[in-house]
Amino acid sequence: MGMYDRPLLETSVHTACVWEVTARKLGNIHRYADFDGTSYLDFILSAGAITTVMGNAPSWGNTIGQVIGASTRATREVVGTNTNIGIILLLAPLASTWVETDKPNGRHELDRRLRSLTVQDARDVYEAIRLANPGGLGDVPEQDVRSEPTVTLLEAMKLAADRDLIARQYANGFADVFDFGLPALLAGFERFGCIEAAIIDCQLRWLAEYPDSLIARKNGPAAAEDVRRRAAEVMRLGGIATPEGRAAGVALDRHLRSDGNKLNPGTTADLIAACLFVALRENKVRPSAPFRWDVPDWL
Repeated sequence: MGMYDRPLLETSVHTACVWEVTARKLGNIHRYADFDGTSYLDFILSAGAITTVMGNAPSWGNTIGQVIGASTRATREVVGTNTNIGIILLLAPLASTWVETDKPNGRHELDRRLRSLTVQDARDVYEAIRLANPGGLGDVPEQDVRSEPTVTLLEAMKLAADRDLIARQYANGFADVFDFGLPALLAGFERFGCIEAAIIDCQLRWLAEYPDSLIARKNGPAAAEDVRRRAAEVMRLGGIATPEGRAAGVALDRHLRSDGNKLNPGTTADLIAACLFVALRENKVRPSAPFRWDVPDWL
């Protein structure tokens, strides 16, 4: 492996995770909104827990499955609930494949590493998912995480790609992150001039385009599609750039938080963390960038 800047990698991981949970996104935990049994502080502690593990990800001998397993165990040592298994699944391949000091190796290296995933990687990831015990797993007919895998991690992710946006990233080389989410995030940052607004705008664009996988797992695909339509209506009204769009966004936030936060769009939040990480590692945004979005009519 080539040389890499470990402090830069660690800073990018930590900043992406902290930014994602701090921004006042719709339906998610943020600095002014906790869930029963899970708090903003849990996510901040989790961000710190995985930083060192992810910083070691490019080191020789660390497989992606091992990075995912070690990150999940590190999280469990500081919080008693699943806060970040989706983020870990997304960041581990991204962190593992960027080893140069000045620029990422790019998507070619990421594709190569994804193709080289093994059955042992699947074993490690299945164990990590069981440890994290994310909500709404249910049962699937092939390669269920409660069983012993018989295919590589990439093959297992391809089997789940039609029902899970995180698995889909493995299957398509993170195309949605690079080609949809990252441009949306950077366009929002250019438009609004601060990270928080860029994150919220990016979240709405994800929600309006892709039904959230966590909502679908917990409530069914019809509920996820309903949220997608509601987010599309927020964007039709101008999104967070207009008073009408912000009012519709606040109403959608209330809807997502009703009934015990069952409509929490958690997968979309994980994907935003991945987009933030890529933006930081590509030096498109810096940790010192203005963060807070100052408007009087938001959450």
